[in-house]
Amino acid sequence: MPAAIPTEGEPARDPADAPSDGVVVRALGISKSFDGAPALDGVDLELRKGEVHALLGENGAGKTTLSNILAGIYRADAGAVVVDGEERHFRSPAHAIESGIGMVHQHFRLVETATVAENLHLGWQDTPRWISRKKLADRTRRQMGQMGLRVDPNAFIWQLSVGEQQRVEILRVLSRGARVLILDEPTAVLTEQEARDLFGVIRALVAEGRTVVFISHKLNEVLEVSDRITVLRDGHRVVTRETAGATPRELARLMTGEAREVSVEGHREPGRQPLLEVVDVTARGSRGLVSVRGVTLTVHAGEILGLAGVSGNGQTELAEVVTGMRRIDAGRVRVDGVDLTNASPRRFADAGVGAIPEDRIGVGLVPSAPVRSNAVLRHYRRSELSGGLALRRVAISEFATRLVASARVQTRSIDSPVSYLSGGNQQRLLVGREGMLAGRVFVASHPTRGLDVNATADVRASLLAKRDAGSGVLLISDDLDEVLQLSDRVAVMYEGSVLGEFDRSAADRERIGLLMGGHLEADQPEPAPS
Repeated sequence: MPAAIPTEGEPARDPADAPSDGVVVRALGISKSFDGAPALDGVDLELRKGEVHALLGENGAGKTTLSNILAGIYRADAGAVVVDGEERHFRSPAHAIESGIGMVHQHFRLVETATVAENLHLGWQDTPRWISRKKLADRTRRQMGQMGLRVDPNAFIWQLSVGEQQRVEILRVLSRGARVLILDEPTAVLTEQEARDLFGVIRALVAEGRTVVFISHKLNEVLEVSDRITVLRDGHRVVTRETAGATPRELARLMTGEAREVSVEGHREPGRQPLLEVVDVTARGSRGLVSVRGVTLTVHAGEILGLAGVSGNGQTELAEVVTGMRRIDAGRVRVDGVDLTNASPRRFADAGVGAIPEDRIGVGLVPSAPVRSNAVLRHYRRSELSGGLALRRVAISEFATRLVASARVQTRSIDSPVSYLSGGNQQRLLVGREGMLAGRVFVASHPTRGLDVNATADVRASLLAKRDAGSGVLLISDDLDEVLQLSDRVAVMYEGSVLGEFDRSAADRERIGLLMGGHLEADQPEPAPS
């Protein structure tokens, strides 16, 4: 058995003392700070050959920082990384891969206009300088056969599903000789079936003797796929333990110091007043192709309508339509009885529509701007915040301070850039700001994607509070558990169309899953009335 990892306060061991006991990578006493703020403080980690090692922690706990150090992206301020008993000082990700450690990031780093084969060989020193497309594809097929992963080598990245793109990322790392594979939130954008397929890939890799580091906030997945678990909190290692016998409640408590739960029961029945009406809407996506096909939906006062579906089936475009960010070719959009078809985002906001966009950094927030500016980004025209051409700076500071407190945003200062916040705190800020607009309708696109346990609980509680206050909530999520837990009604979207709609009491998981895959022959109840 491997020697135990030192407990907190115990000095890190000399790398020369590392025994040959199945441990392939050791991180000893790793510390790292950014702008004087510690992200890791003396963290130890042991990775064994042929195991799935889950890395858990809240947003900002240090998981990604530790992974980036192991993968050669960051350099530690203190501590050592030991691979196969030898201390290594990685200068780059390529150097880390030479030592057998590779990382697949949550946001893929692929060239969409290039083929699978081209992406696989891009920047790889073993790629021949002169090679035909056919030979490049043949070479890719051989590599896939060796790895047990298959994707059409001649397909362009933009033609692939998210799950297929992830396979290409994994292939890129493995083909360069990685024996330790770090997967950062690998299921965050996958469907249930794609996640099942990924777990099969992980088990096959481990069976061949490779090591997988699995970073996730989905505790049920961690319990299903991992062999051991390390929990980080506030830059410290809390515990490393065997997965067997662990429970979601225990892990949540280790991650956060508390186990918060959100009750979805006890609210009054939804009203029948329609607050958001989408009538036979057709709209095109960014490539000019039809993405929303004759969609009709109604969200009533005091209810959450959950829109289930695999990402890329028109949900993003529909969310943009009902918030004024995308024009439609046909149909009508009404908010509280007022026709807002093809109106501007400002008119939707003035009508009481708040929106949590799918891409919080690219669309919802300005990462380089301070918290105070992001807090008032959609409110600065209010009379108490501005007068004529001048902004009232004191009033803006007070507004931002109140918003940060009410939304439970953890920040050193309202003058800190939003990029300094963890993902969970960025989302809390965004939800708090948009919730103040959403007096009638709240459009929430993938609101808890990539968030830790407590941030997820805070966001869900905010959605339920808006529902209970009488707003209508359109919840768009590819997390079917979330949709079924929070929604009063569920609609299923596939290839731009709504294939079915169910009351909560009649929502059958298997039937909904079939419709998400486009299986129209699925036995389904009569659609719930809009």
